Amino acid sequence: MTHGISFPARPDGRRSTTEVGREVVADALRAVDPAGALGVEQETAWRSGYVVHFRRLVEAGLTTPEAWVQIARDGLDAVHRRMVVADDGDGGAGRDTAAADRPLGWLLDAAPTRVLHTEEVRGDGAAITELVVPYRGRDLRGDALRDQLADWVVRGVMEPSAAEAVADVAAHPEWLRAEGHTVVVLGAGAEMGPLAPLLRWGATVAAVDLPREAVWERVRATATRAAGRLLVPVDDAGATGADLLAEVPEVATWAEGLDGRLVLGNYLYADGATHVRVTVAADVLGARLLRTRPDTALAFLATPTDVFAVPRAAVVASTDAYVERGRIAKVVGRPLRWVSRGRLLHRAYPPAADPGIGDSLVPVQGPSYALAKRIQRWRATTALADGGLVSFHVAPSTRTRSVLKNRALAAAFAGAHRFGVEVFEPATANTLMAALLVRDLARPPTPRAHPWQDEAAAAVHGGLWRAAYEPRSALGLAAVLGYGSARG
Repeated sequence: MTHGISFPARPDGRRSTTEVGREVVADALRAVDPAGALGVEQETAWRSGYVVHFRRLVEAGLTTPEAWVQIARDGLDAVHRRMVVADDGDGGAGRDTAAADRPLGWLLDAAPTRVLHTEEVRGDGAAITELVVPYRGRDLRGDALRDQLADWVVRGVMEPSAAEAVADVAAHPEWLRAEGHTVVVLGAGAEMGPLAPLLRWGATVAAVDLPREAVWERVRATATRAAGRLLVPVDDAGATGADLLAEVPEVATWAEGLDGRLVLGNYLYADGATHVRVTVAADVLGARLLRTRPDTALAFLATPTDVFAVPRAAVVASTDAYVERGRIAKVVGRPLRWVSRGRLLHRAYPPAADPGIGDSLVPVQGPSYALAKRIQRWRATTALADGGLVSFHVAPSTRTRSVLKNRALAAAFAGAHRFGVEVFEPATANTLMAALLVRDLARPPTPRAHPWQDEAAAAVHGGLWRAAYEPRSALGLAAVLGYGSARG
């Protein structure tokens, strides 16, 4: 049974993720790149061929800032026109599934069917009043943290602007509390979310996640040990949490009544097509909040396994790494490229590229994952263009449970260090990204000359942008080399 936000039903009652994904990408390209849109429409193997077209979305937007924003607006419009609010009921014979669907826009004014109240949990711990980043068994602070940031920059693990931003937070520990803000964390139980570090720092966090007892036991325990203020949605029966797919009006009405300036952070993840659905639910929730609370800020974490325009400095670093790679790498690389017809171990960028196209899409993650993350990027772009406060940063590949359950990705992560890519532990990654969030709240970023530069600013990509090889051309070898340790 399908409920809540979903893909539209076809005449036979099935809901096609492939059709919607292809149509959305085509519509996003149509005004700026008609040839690219036609290529999408004629793609017959979307589940494997989508990577080319998601790259085209970036390339087409580089022509002008206006083109970049137009693609984002048209893509979001296509999503909102196609996705629906579904109610398949019991799926009984003769039921007209499509007729039971409502347009997505219905949710913008829909009234809640249950009332959510606020339970407040205050921690009994002492607030951490300096930036401390856990890393490989150590708690980095002060000079040790600055040394590690410098090391990450030298090794190409993060952009220099990211190190500068984190150092800025270390120099201004008063930012850690995010005073005056209430951070609404969608996906409160997510390993990459900022809930735990924010609560350690004494911030106010409003948690949203599914009504699952195990999740809320963990979230409440985190808050109790910390020093912050946790706000939890509960109904009259004492049930905790909400299913955002079906309860956008309920969550919106609850969040509208919270104190402080709202920061709506999307840290949701789900497998397959459900990831698109929950991303759209978060987008509609944001639209409702911005109507009633126009100063609401938006926060997103981008995946590094996507396509980005990258700065000239990253292209130069990657080119240097390719030219200066060791003798063994050169000897082994030549036959591998020949046998694979150029698919393995080729350079990441043309040497003169400015900006470069950092293509780290991983086909095994699938078109639904790519679309969900692109919807978030599009919303960040349009919100910033409209003058809103947006915190958007590329986060590093991280050993989260959701990633490691994919054996191919787990093996690739285990072997990634052989190609200059660092995969982070969740505690390190979420602390760094939470630091970037509070910095953006304290010093809102000013839009740059072109929106691709806003996406690239303070990126913590783990080394994917500055590695010698195009990531996809090394992924298979990384998986082979990492298979043994991944099994362990």
